[in-house]
Amino acid sequence: MPYPKLPAVCAPQVHTCGDRRRLEFQPGMIQSEMLLSRPDHLLLRYARAMMCFTLFVPRPQHILMVGLGGGSLLKFCHRHLPEARITVLELRADVIALREQFMLPPDDARLRIIETDAVSYIRQHPGCADVLLLDGYDETGLPPALGSARFYADCLRTLLPGGVLVANLFSYDEHYPAMLARLMLTFRGAVCHFDGIAGNNRIVFAARPDTLGAGRALRVVRLVRWRRVCGLGFLNRWLPAWQLWRVRRRAGAGSG
Repeated sequence: MPYPKLPAVCAPQVHTCGDRRRLEFQPGMIQSEMLLSRPDHLLLRYARAMMCFTLFVPRPQHILMVGLGGGSLLKFCHRHLPEARITVLELRADVIALREQFMLPPDDARLRIIETDAVSYIRQHPGCADVLLLDGYDETGLPPALGSARFYADCLRTLLPGGVLVANLFSYDEHYPAMLARLMLTFRGAVCHFDGIAGNNRIVFAARPDTLGAGRALRVVRLVRWRRVCGLGFLNRWLPAWQLWRVRRRAGAGSG
């Protein structure tokens, strides 16, 4: 049964202060933030942490995003991963209507922003993406349907061999342990996170458990776990910055 499209409780609010523009659903609840002078720069820690998916899939062909917000991840990926197609699923038309204020590129052969129920869309599109980014928060938090066992099973079917799911969760959410357990069960334990890189945001990576040997994504999961066991987790604080530098550098080399 599709997740029902509920009326918006709070209209999205855009606030601009100097060079910064942010999107909020409730006062102080920042959904997205950008620099007007550098619109594709990633300001928020959790967004930089989610880009660590490039450790698992360095050259994605199709990135599927759940939740648009201010489009920070979309803009960064569109500029610095030129070989990737990007599809963004957003339930709310009033959020999509803000795309010009947040300087999102227009839809083209590489980019589509679709007003749709992500639960239904993902169920109907198996085997379509090698990266799946889940960041579908609204003013009430994460909709229950986006953390259910059935949804995670559909997400697994959506991923191509060697693909990775990235979920932005809150470590203090009372449902976090249950959601993590569902991911662990669905992805047969091929799940990890990097300590200390996004504050209360827990960025969870789940690799498709390929049956024909361990692909790159699975090897990265095992490496992350090995570092934690060996007490090397403190190195994670520099990981997003290092990985973003690598992605930008590779994109620059490719355009030269």
